[in-house]
Amino acid sequence: MTTRFGTAASRHVVSNLQKAGFEAVFVGGAVRDLLLGKVPTDIDIATSATPGQVKKVFRHTVDIGIEHGTILVLAPEPIEVTTFRTDVTYSDHRRPGEIAYTTSLKEDLQRRDFTINALAMTLDGELVDLFGGQADLEARVIRSVGNPYERFGEDALRILRALRFSAVLNFRIESETLNAMKQLAHELGHIAIERIKVEIDKLFQGVNPSKAFRYSRDIGLPSLFPELFSSFEQLERCAPFIHARHGWAAMLSIRDVSATELAHHFKLSKEEKRFLKQCEEALKLRTDRSFDELDVYYFSLDVLDVVERIRHAQYADGSIETLEQLTKRKSSLPIQTRADLAFTGTNLLEWSGLRGGKWTSEWIEKIEQAVVSGRIENDAQAIKEWFVYEISRKE
Repeated sequence: MTTRFGTAASRHVVSNLQKAGFEAVFVGGAVRDLLLGKVPTDIDIATSATPGQVKKVFRHTVDIGIEHGTILVLAPEPIEVTTFRTDVTYSDHRRPGEIAYTTSLKEDLQRRDFTINALAMTLDGELVDLFGGQADLEARVIRSVGNPYERFGEDALRILRALRFSAVLNFRIESETLNAMKQLAHELGHIAIERIKVEIDKLFQGVNPSKAFRYSRDIGLPSLFPELFSSFEQLERCAPFIHARHGWAAMLSIRDVSATELAHHFKLSKEEKRFLKQCEEALKLRTDRSFDELDVYYFSLDVLDVVERIRHAQYADGSIETLEQLTKRKSSLPIQTRADLAFTGTNLLEWSGLRGGKWTSEWIEKIEQAVVSGRIENDAQAIKEWFVYEISRKE
Protein backbone atom coordinates (compact mmCIF):
# COMPACT_ATOMS: atom_id res chain seq x y z
CA MET A 1 0.00 0.00 0.00
CA THR A 2 1.29 3.44 -0.93
CA THR A 3 -0.45 6.66 0.04
CA ARG A 4 0.30 10.20 1.10
CA PHE A 5 -0.20 10.32 4.84
CA GLY A 6 -0.30 13.00 7.52
CA THR A 7 -0.84 16.72 7.78
CA ALA A 8 1.63 19.21 6.36
CA ALA A 9 3.00 19.83 9.86
CA SER A 10 3.47 16.12 10.65
CA ARG A 11 5.10 15.45 7.29
CA HIS A 12 7.41 18.40 7.94
CA VAL A 13 8.47 16.84 11.25
CA VAL A 14 9.14 13.41 9.75
CA SER A 15 11.02 14.94 6.82
CA ASN A 16 13.27 17.05 9.05
CA LEU A 17 14.09 14.11 11.30
CA GLN A 18 15.04 12.06 8.26
CA LYS A 19 17.20 14.88 6.91
CA ALA A 20 19.01 14.93 10.26
CA GLY A 21 19.85 11.25 9.77
CA PHE A 22 17.17 9.62 11.93
CA GLU A 23 14.44 7.12 11.15
CA ALA A 24 10.94 8.53 11.63
CA VAL A 25 7.51 7.05 10.87
CA PHE A 26 3.83 7.63 11.57
CA VAL A 27 2.49 5.15 14.12
CA GLY A 28 -0.53 3.91 15.99
CA GLY A 29 -4.18 4.82 15.80
CA ALA A 30 -3.90 7.26 12.93
CA VAL A 31 -2.43 4.55 10.69
CA ARG A 32 -5.13 2.13 11.83
CA ASP A 33 -7.87 4.65 11.06
CA LEU A 34 -6.45 5.34 7.60
CA LEU A 35 -6.61 1.63 6.76
CA LEU A 36 -10.20 1.57 8.02
CA GLY A 37 -11.10 4.37 5.63
CA LYS A 38 -11.44 6.99 8.35
CA VAL A 39 -9.88 10.43 8.49
CA PRO A 40 -6.78 10.04 10.71
CA THR A 41 -6.64 12.20 13.83
CA ASP A 42 -4.11 12.58 16.64
CA ILE A 43 -1.17 11.82 14.38
CA ASP A 44 1.83 10.50 16.32
CA ILE A 45 5.40 10.04 15.15
CA ALA A 46 7.99 7.56 16.37
CA THR A 47 11.68 8.08 15.73
CA SER A 48 15.12 6.65 16.38
CA ALA A 49 16.19 10.11 17.64
CA THR A 50 16.40 10.53 21.41
CA PRO A 51 14.41 13.33 23.03
CA GLY A 52 17.56 15.44 23.24
CA GLN A 53 18.26 14.91 19.56
CA VAL A 54 14.67 15.80 18.64
CA LYS A 55 15.04 19.07 20.53
CA LYS A 56 18.19 19.86 18.58
CA VAL A 57 16.39 19.34 15.26
CA PHE A 58 13.45 21.62 16.15
CA ARG A 59 13.63 25.05 17.74
CA HIS A 60 10.17 25.03 19.36
CA THR A 61 9.36 22.03 21.56
CA VAL A 62 7.59 21.22 24.82
CA ASP A 63 8.67 18.46 27.23
CA ILE A 64 5.22 16.92 27.69
CA GLY A 65 6.43 13.40 28.50
CA ILE A 66 10.19 13.46 28.19
CA GLU A 67 10.55 10.87 30.98
CA HIS A 68 8.81 8.44 28.63
CA GLY A 69 10.57 9.68 25.52
CA THR A 70 7.87 12.03 24.20
CA ILE A 71 8.46 15.58 22.96
CA LEU A 72 5.81 17.93 21.58
CA VAL A 73 7.11 19.64 18.46
CA LEU A 74 5.42 22.92 17.56
CA ALA A 75 5.56 22.88 13.78
CA PRO A 76 3.51 25.16 14.35
CA GLU A 77 0.75 22.57 14.74
CA PRO A 78 1.64 20.49 17.85
CA ILE A 79 2.94 17.04 16.92
CA GLU A 80 3.91 14.34 19.43
CA VAL A 81 7.24 12.68 18.71
CA THR A 82 8.29 9.64 20.74
CA THR A 83 11.62 7.86 20.66
CA PHE A 84 11.64 4.17 19.74
CA ARG A 85 11.73 2.34 23.06
CA THR A 86 11.46 -0.97 24.84
CA ASP A 87 9.80 -1.22 28.24
CA VAL A 88 12.08 -2.91 30.74
CA THR A 89 9.86 -3.08 33.84
CA TYR A 90 6.35 -2.11 34.90
CA SER A 91 6.17 -0.67 38.38
CA ASP A 92 2.41 -0.23 38.87
CA HIS A 93 0.65 -2.57 36.41
CA ARG A 94 0.09 0.49 34.22
CA ARG A 95 3.19 2.54 33.39
CA PRO A 96 6.66 1.32 32.55
CA GLY A 97 8.87 1.91 35.57
CA GLU A 98 11.94 1.85 33.38
CA ILE A 99 12.35 2.29 29.64
CA ALA A 100 15.24 1.87 27.29
CA TYR A 101 15.57 3.70 24.00
CA THR A 102 16.28 1.69 20.89
CA THR A 103 17.02 2.41 17.26
CA SER A 104 14.87 -0.54 16.16
CA LEU A 105 11.37 0.17 14.91
CA LYS A 106 10.52 -3.52 15.32
CA GLU A 107 11.39 -3.46 19.03
CA ASP A 108 9.23 -0.37 19.44
CA LEU A 109 6.22 -1.87 17.66
CA GLN A 110 6.38 -5.20 19.45
CA ARG A 111 5.85 -3.51 22.83
CA ARG A 112 2.47 -2.14 21.73
CA ASP A 113 -0.85 -3.60 22.88
CA PHE A 114 -2.69 -4.95 19.82
CA THR A 115 -1.67 -5.81 16.29
CA ILE A 116 -4.05 -3.23 14.84
CA ASN A 117 -2.18 -0.55 16.81
CA ALA A 118 1.30 -1.89 16.01
CA LEU A 119 1.27 -0.40 12.53
CA ALA A 120 3.56 2.25 11.08
CA MET A 121 3.74 4.18 7.84
CA THR A 122 6.68 5.88 6.17
CA LEU A 123 6.71 9.36 4.69
CA ASP A 124 6.43 7.73 1.25
CA GLY A 125 3.27 5.91 2.30
CA GLU A 126 4.72 2.44 2.74
CA LEU A 127 2.93 0.41 5.41
CA VAL A 128 5.11 -1.27 8.05
CA ASP A 129 3.14 -4.25 9.35
CA LEU A 130 5.32 -6.71 11.27
CA PHE A 131 2.62 -8.46 13.32
CA GLY A 132 -0.33 -9.01 10.99
CA GLY A 133 -2.22 -5.89 11.95
CA GLN A 134 -3.63 -5.27 8.48
CA ALA A 135 -4.96 -8.83 8.26
CA ASP A 136 -6.60 -8.44 11.67
CA LEU A 137 -8.18 -5.17 10.56
CA GLU A 138 -9.62 -6.92 7.53
CA ALA A 139 -10.83 -9.80 9.71
CA ARG A 140 -12.16 -7.31 12.30
CA VAL A 141 -10.19 -8.94 15.11
CA ILE A 142 -8.52 -7.56 18.24
CA ARG A 143 -5.37 -9.60 18.97
CA SER A 144 -2.48 -8.96 21.32
CA VAL A 145 0.98 -8.40 19.93
CA GLY A 146 2.94 -11.49 20.87
CA ASN A 147 2.05 -13.28 24.12
CA PRO A 148 -1.23 -11.82 25.47
CA TYR A 149 -0.42 -12.87 29.04
CA GLU A 150 2.75 -10.79 28.88
CA ARG A 151 0.97 -7.81 27.32
CA PHE A 152 -1.80 -7.71 29.93
CA GLY A 153 0.63 -8.54 32.70
CA GLU A 154 2.67 -5.49 31.74
CA ASP A 155 -0.34 -3.18 31.67
CA ALA A 156 -3.69 -4.35 33.05
CA LEU A 157 -5.47 -1.33 31.59
CA ARG A 158 -5.04 -3.02 28.20
CA ILE A 159 -7.88 -5.33 29.25
CA LEU A 160 -10.25 -2.37 29.25
CA ARG A 161 -8.66 -1.04 26.08
CA ALA A 162 -9.54 -4.33 24.36
CA LEU A 163 -13.14 -3.97 25.54
CA ARG A 164 -13.17 -0.37 24.38
CA PHE A 165 -11.89 -1.24 20.91
CA SER A 166 -14.50 -4.01 20.60
CA ALA A 167 -17.16 -1.33 21.18
CA VAL A 168 -15.61 1.46 19.11
CA LEU A 169 -14.64 -0.69 16.12
CA ASN A 170 -17.29 -3.40 16.55
CA PHE A 171 -14.51 -6.01 16.36
CA ARG A 172 -14.39 -9.42 18.01
CA ILE A 173 -11.63 -10.28 20.48
CA GLU A 174 -9.42 -13.22 19.45
CA SER A 175 -9.90 -16.27 21.71
CA GLU A 176 -6.39 -16.49 23.21
CA THR A 177 -6.39 -12.75 23.86
CA LEU A 178 -9.81 -13.03 25.52
CA ASN A 179 -8.68 -15.95 27.67
CA ALA A 180 -5.65 -13.98 28.88
CA MET A 181 -7.99 -11.08 29.72
CA LYS A 182 -10.10 -13.46 31.81
CA GLN A 183 -7.10 -14.93 33.62
CA LEU A 184 -5.62 -11.51 34.42
CA ALA A 185 -8.80 -9.44 34.92
CA HIS A 186 -8.15 -9.29 38.67
CA GLU A 187 -5.09 -7.13 37.93
CA LEU A 188 -7.44 -4.24 37.14
CA GLY A 189 -7.65 -3.79 40.89
CA HIS A 190 -4.25 -2.08 40.66
CA ILE A 191 -5.43 0.52 38.12
CA ALA A 192 -6.42 4.04 39.18
CA ILE A 193 -10.13 4.78 38.81
CA GLU A 194 -9.35 7.86 36.70
CA ARG A 195 -7.75 5.60 34.07
CA ILE A 196 -10.67 3.20 34.16
CA LYS A 197 -13.14 6.06 33.78
CA VAL A 198 -11.40 7.30 30.61
CA GLU A 199 -11.74 3.87 29.00
CA ILE A 200 -15.40 3.55 30.03
CA ASP A 201 -16.10 6.97 28.52
CA LYS A 202 -14.67 5.86 25.19
CA LEU A 203 -16.44 2.50 25.42
CA PHE A 204 -19.79 4.25 25.94
CA GLN A 205 -19.20 6.25 22.76
CA GLY A 206 -18.55 3.16 20.64
CA VAL A 207 -20.82 2.03 17.83
CA ASN A 208 -21.54 -1.24 19.66
CA PRO A 209 -20.96 -0.99 23.43
CA SER A 210 -23.18 -4.05 23.89
CA LYS A 211 -20.36 -6.17 22.49
CA ALA A 212 -18.00 -4.84 25.17
CA PHE A 213 -20.59 -5.46 27.89
CA ARG A 214 -20.91 -9.09 26.80
CA TYR A 215 -17.13 -9.54 26.76
CA SER A 216 -16.90 -7.96 30.22
CA ARG A 217 -19.22 -10.67 31.51
CA ASP A 218 -17.20 -13.34 29.73
CA ILE A 219 -14.08 -12.33 31.62
CA GLY A 220 -15.88 -11.94 34.94
CA LEU A 221 -15.64 -8.20 35.55
CA PRO A 222 -19.10 -7.79 37.18
CA SER A 223 -18.29 -10.46 39.79
CA LEU A 224 -14.67 -9.40 40.29
CA PHE A 225 -15.44 -5.69 40.66
CA PRO A 226 -19.18 -5.32 41.35
CA GLU A 227 -18.76 -1.74 42.55
CA LEU A 228 -17.37 -0.83 39.13
CA PHE A 229 -18.92 -3.17 36.61
CA SER A 230 -22.12 -4.65 38.09
CA SER A 231 -24.13 -2.29 35.87
CA PHE A 232 -22.59 -3.92 32.80
CA GLU A 233 -24.97 -6.85 33.37
CA GLN A 234 -27.92 -4.63 32.39
CA LEU A 235 -26.50 -1.71 30.42
CA GLU A 236 -26.72 -3.60 27.15
CA ARG A 237 -30.43 -2.87 26.82
CA CYS A 238 -29.79 0.88 27.05
CA ALA A 239 -27.13 0.93 24.33
CA PRO A 240 -26.07 2.48 22.03
CA PHE A 241 -25.46 5.82 23.68
CA ILE A 242 -25.51 9.27 22.08
CA HIS A 243 -22.53 10.34 24.21
CA ALA A 244 -20.58 9.16 27.26
CA ARG A 245 -22.83 11.01 29.71
CA HIS A 246 -25.79 9.06 28.33
CA GLY A 247 -23.98 5.90 29.41
CA TRP A 248 -23.37 7.22 32.91
CA ALA A 249 -27.02 8.28 33.20
CA ALA A 250 -28.09 4.78 32.12
CA MET A 251 -25.78 3.35 34.79
CA LEU A 252 -27.41 5.65 37.33
CA SER A 253 -30.88 4.40 36.35
CA ILE A 254 -29.82 0.78 36.91
CA ARG A 255 -27.74 0.99 40.08
CA ASP A 256 -29.12 1.66 43.54
CA VAL A 257 -26.89 4.70 44.06
CA SER A 258 -27.38 8.44 43.90
CA ALA A 259 -25.86 10.70 41.28
CA THR A 260 -23.55 12.11 43.94
CA GLU A 261 -22.34 8.65 44.95
CA LEU A 262 -21.78 7.53 41.36
CA ALA A 263 -19.93 10.74 40.52
CA HIS A 264 -17.73 10.40 43.60
CA HIS A 265 -16.95 6.73 42.98
CA PHE A 266 -15.85 7.26 39.37
CA LYS A 267 -14.38 10.73 40.00
CA LEU A 268 -16.60 12.39 37.42
CA SER A 269 -16.11 16.06 36.62
CA LYS A 270 -18.30 18.77 38.15
CA GLU A 271 -20.12 19.19 34.85
CA GLU A 272 -20.74 15.43 34.57
CA LYS A 273 -21.98 15.35 38.17
CA ARG A 274 -24.32 18.27 37.48
CA PHE A 275 -25.70 16.50 34.41
CA LEU A 276 -26.24 13.26 36.35
CA LYS A 277 -28.06 15.05 39.17
CA GLN A 278 -30.42 16.61 36.61
CA CYS A 279 -30.98 13.21 35.01
CA GLU A 280 -31.63 11.72 38.44
CA GLU A 281 -34.35 14.29 39.12
CA ALA A 282 -35.86 13.90 35.65
CA LEU A 283 -35.82 10.09 35.88
CA LYS A 284 -37.82 10.23 39.14
CA LEU A 285 -40.43 12.46 37.53
CA ARG A 286 -40.57 10.36 34.37
CA THR A 287 -41.22 7.20 36.39
CA ASP A 288 -44.68 8.49 37.37
CA ARG A 289 -45.71 10.58 34.37
CA SER A 290 -44.74 12.14 31.06
CA PHE A 291 -42.87 15.42 31.07
CA ASP A 292 -45.12 18.47 31.42
CA GLU A 293 -44.43 21.97 30.14
CA LEU A 294 -42.53 23.00 33.25
CA ASP A 295 -40.28 19.96 32.96
CA VAL A 296 -39.56 20.81 29.32
CA TYR A 297 -38.78 24.37 30.40
CA TYR A 298 -36.49 23.60 33.32
CA PHE A 299 -34.50 20.66 31.96
CA SER A 300 -32.09 20.92 29.03
CA LEU A 301 -32.92 19.11 25.81
CA ASP A 302 -29.93 16.84 26.43
CA VAL A 303 -31.29 15.70 29.79
CA LEU A 304 -34.83 15.26 28.44
CA ASP A 305 -33.61 13.27 25.44
CA VAL A 306 -31.36 10.98 27.49
CA VAL A 307 -34.08 10.26 30.05
CA GLU A 308 -36.62 9.49 27.32
CA ARG A 309 -34.15 7.09 25.69
CA ILE A 310 -33.48 5.35 29.01
CA ARG A 311 -37.21 5.10 29.69
CA HIS A 312 -37.80 3.54 26.29
CA ALA A 313 -34.92 1.08 26.74
CA GLN A 314 -36.23 -0.05 30.10
CA TYR A 315 -39.94 -0.24 29.34
CA ALA A 316 -40.41 0.04 25.56
CA ASP A 317 -43.91 1.34 26.27
CA GLY A 318 -44.10 3.43 23.11
CA SER A 319 -44.97 6.62 24.96
CA ILE A 320 -41.60 8.30 24.72
CA GLU A 321 -40.94 11.55 22.90
CA THR A 322 -38.21 11.92 20.31
CA LEU A 323 -35.62 14.67 20.39
CA GLU A 324 -37.44 16.31 17.49
CA GLN A 325 -40.68 16.35 19.45
CA LEU A 326 -38.98 17.64 22.59
CA THR A 327 -37.23 20.36 20.61
CA LYS A 328 -40.53 21.45 19.09
CA ARG A 329 -42.19 21.55 22.50
CA LYS A 330 -39.35 23.55 24.02
CA SER A 331 -39.20 26.05 21.17
CA SER A 332 -42.97 26.61 21.36
CA LEU A 333 -42.91 27.58 25.05
CA PRO A 334 -43.97 31.18 25.79
CA ILE A 335 -40.50 31.90 27.18
CA GLN A 336 -37.13 30.15 27.03
CA THR A 337 -35.52 31.73 30.09
CA ARG A 338 -36.56 33.95 32.99
CA ALA A 339 -34.98 36.89 31.19
CA ASP A 340 -37.77 36.64 28.59
CA LEU A 341 -40.46 37.58 31.12
CA ALA A 342 -42.26 40.83 30.35
CA PHE A 343 -41.73 42.29 33.84
CA THR A 344 -39.02 42.80 36.46
CA GLY A 345 -38.75 42.66 40.21
CA THR A 346 -39.03 46.45 40.26
CA ASN A 347 -42.47 46.13 38.66
CA LEU A 348 -43.58 43.90 41.52
CA LEU A 349 -42.57 46.57 44.07
CA GLU A 350 -44.48 49.22 42.12
CA TRP A 351 -47.60 47.07 41.70
CA SER A 352 -47.68 45.91 45.33
CA GLY A 353 -46.44 49.00 47.13
CA LEU A 354 -44.34 46.73 49.32
CA ARG A 355 -40.67 46.77 50.19
CA GLY A 356 -38.34 44.32 48.52
CA GLY A 357 -37.48 41.04 50.17
CA LYS A 358 -37.48 37.29 49.74
CA TRP A 359 -41.08 37.43 48.64
CA THR A 360 -40.11 39.05 45.33
CA SER A 361 -38.02 36.08 44.13
CA GLU A 362 -40.80 33.73 45.21
CA TRP A 363 -43.39 35.63 43.19
CA ILE A 364 -41.14 35.92 40.18
CA GLU A 365 -40.90 32.13 40.18
CA LYS A 366 -44.69 31.78 40.56
CA ILE A 367 -45.29 34.11 37.63
CA GLU A 368 -42.61 32.36 35.59
CA GLN A 369 -44.34 29.03 36.11
CA ALA A 370 -47.75 30.49 35.36
CA VAL A 371 -46.47 31.92 32.07
CA VAL A 372 -44.74 28.68 31.05
CA SER A 373 -47.81 26.58 31.85
CA GLY A 374 -50.02 28.96 29.89
CA ARG A 375 -52.12 30.22 32.80
CA ILE A 376 -51.22 33.81 31.97
CA GLU A 377 -49.90 35.53 28.88
CA ASN A 378 -46.34 36.88 28.87
CA ASP A 379 -47.59 40.45 28.74
CA ALA A 380 -46.85 43.11 31.36
CA GLN A 381 -50.47 44.18 31.79
CA ALA A 382 -51.76 40.62 31.98
CA ILE A 383 -49.04 39.74 34.49
CA LYS A 384 -49.85 42.83 36.57
CA GLU A 385 -53.55 41.99 36.75
CA TRP A 386 -52.85 38.37 37.67
CA PHE A 387 -50.24 39.33 40.27
CA VAL A 388 -52.36 42.03 41.95
CA TYR A 389 -55.29 39.64 42.17
CA GLU A 390 -53.23 36.74 43.49
CA ILE A 391 -51.28 38.75 46.07
CA SER A 392 -54.46 40.34 47.37
CA ARG A 393 -55.82 36.86 48.05
CA LYS A 394 -52.76 36.09 50.22
CA GLU A 395 -53.22 39.13 52.45
